[in-house]
Amino acid sequence: SSQPRLKPRAQMEQLRRAGRLVSEALAMCRRMAVPGCVLSELDSAVEAFFVSRGAQPLFKGYPGKVPYPGSTCLSVNEQVVHGLPGARMLQEGDLLKVDTACRLDGWCADAAVTLGVGSISSGKDRLRRVTEEVLQLAIRELAAGVKRRGLLSEVAKRRQLHAESAGFQMVTQYVGHGIGETMHEPPQVPNYFDRETLGTDFRLVPGLVLAVEPMVNMGVSQTKVLRDHWTVVTRDWLPSAHVEHTLALTADGVWVITSDRDDDVVK
Repeated sequence: SSQPRLKPRAQMEQLRRAGRLVSEALAMCRRMAVPGCVLSELDSAVEAFFVSRGAQPLFKGYPGKVPYPGSTCLSVNEQVVHGLPGARMLQEGDLLKVDTACRLDGWCADAAVTLGVGSISSGKDRLRRVTEEVLQLAIRELAAGVKRRGLLSEVAKRRQLHAESAGFQMVTQYVGHGIGETMHEPPQVPNYFDRETLGTDFRLVPGLVLAVEPMVNMGVSQTKVLRDHWTVVTRDWLPSAHVEHTLALTADGVWVITSDRDDDVVK
């Protein structure tokens, strides 16, 4: 069914255990992502970390025309999402997006960060900062929306406006998702607003657990998939940024499941 499954507090706490591992994996990538680091090394480190904690990396073998080969998506510069971890070496000035997810004791968590490799251009840094602001805005607006039983579309509209008022474009080909016992559950969670998304709009109620993941492009919003069947790039080859948190909506605020801080609740 396309109805979201609402989760009680006990299930959110299970999700949080997976979320903590995802957060630790991303922190490790932040330390490793320096000029000269090879993408496959990052990927192997994340996989080994999850396995050592008894968790299953969720991206590995994900079904597609070719099953996804890595435990992380590592997308550089003009690559938006789903970049494959291979022999590419990070260079000074690269903008690296790291996205990963795991399942621990039957519960999933998913998050992404955008990292500057060495020192990055002011343009890339601004893109990264604005994309992060869009996610923080979403968290605050979701918390306010639960209080007034608002609609997701209201939050999506404000986020799109924030990106566009900074001179950037929100990617519209990919959306966030519900998450729980599987990585992708209903509902779909668009980062933008149009007439089509209104058709799948939903009320913000306690118990929803959503992976919210804005993708913001420096140039045009359009993307295309490369011949490897996975890597998504911007049509104009300008840089893109992507950040994501798994968020649990509660009556007391939004619990950031993939936070690196304990009890990270935004009221």
